[in-house]
Amino acid sequence: MYDDKNQGQENRQVNTYDPDQLYKGNARKKGFSSWKKGLIIFLIIAVAIVILGVSCNMGVNNMLGTAEDDYDYNSDYIGVLALHGTITEESGTSDTYNQQWLMARVKQMKNDSYNKGLILSIDTPGGSVYATDELYLQIKEYAEETGRPVYTYMESTAASGGYYIASVSDKIFANRNTLTGSIGVTIGTVYDISGFLEKMGIKTVTITSGDNKAMGSSVNPLTKEQREIYQSIVDESYDQFVDIVAEGRNMKLSTVKKLADGRIYTAKQAEENGLIDQVGTLEDTVRDMQSTYELADCDLQTMEYTPKTTFLSWLESKTSTDESSAKSEYDQLMKLMEENNQFTVTYLSPIQK
Repeated sequence: MYDDKNQGQENRQVNTYDPDQLYKGNARKKGFSSWKKGLIIFLIIAVAIVILGVSCNMGVNNMLGTAEDDYDYNSDYIGVLALHGTITEESGTSDTYNQQWLMARVKQMKNDSYNKGLILSIDTPGGSVYATDELYLQIKEYAEETGRPVYTYMESTAASGGYYIASVSDKIFANRNTLTGSIGVTIGTVYDISGFLEKMGIKTVTITSGDNKAMGSSVNPLTKEQREIYQSIVDESYDQFVDIVAEGRNMKLSTVKKLADGRIYTAKQAEENGLIDQVGTLEDTVRDMQSTYELADCDLQTMEYTPKTTFLSWLESKTSTDESSAKSEYDQLMKLMEENNQFTVTYLSPIQK
């Protein structure tokens, strides 16, 4: 009986759990779990930082058109350079146009002995006077320093600044549906809401260092002197445009001025008045260059800007979409008021196809 009692006690001792041991075991498990969570969070943050850094670097390279974008050819070729979208010096802000990328491609071809000619494939309504002339001069430098032919093929639209750039070409071809011309300059529309403000009993005060420092402000009407100042800027850019066309097309200045009143021309009309050489296709353009300059054995290499999609650009687009959807009419009005006296001189056509 004694043995049975002892055996029962032994059994009970075996099946009894120590609370202290249980607590310590759980603590070890919790500590291990917390350590794992901390490691996972650290890894996520590290990966996010790496992705952000790479995206920033790619974004900068994308905007500047760096050497990583260079095309590497080891045989003779004619470069077909796509010039699409509104011309602006703010590279990297468009899905189709990148000024620095285009400048880099022209410079690359200029320094490439395998390159034997350049065809500009243009589809643009024009844009900034500065950016337009900058690219024009880069292409002109290519032509003068290499002696290689430069042709233009006009796609849907090659107006204003687009025609300005095309005028450097040895020959200009245009699709039969092209709209071109629009030779002229604009600084946009000056709004005068001073009468409305007076009617509403709203008074404004603008503090400047001179009478013309705030000219163009929508809260004050333009004076005669201010109108003349703006017109002189437009006239100077216009004269430069007309000179460029007269030189490039080998036309008299008086003839160009008759055509350069800002109007749009169809491809057929442009051929008749001498602004282009021929209505045709891109294939016609290529064949003409190959036969005229004995380049039939050259490959055809197309260069077209394609923006890189990065994690950073995705975040920026997402943020801008959310912000734009949240914009109120008040915010838009305030933005208009803030920019009321800011103007950009442009070679930009009001008509796009």
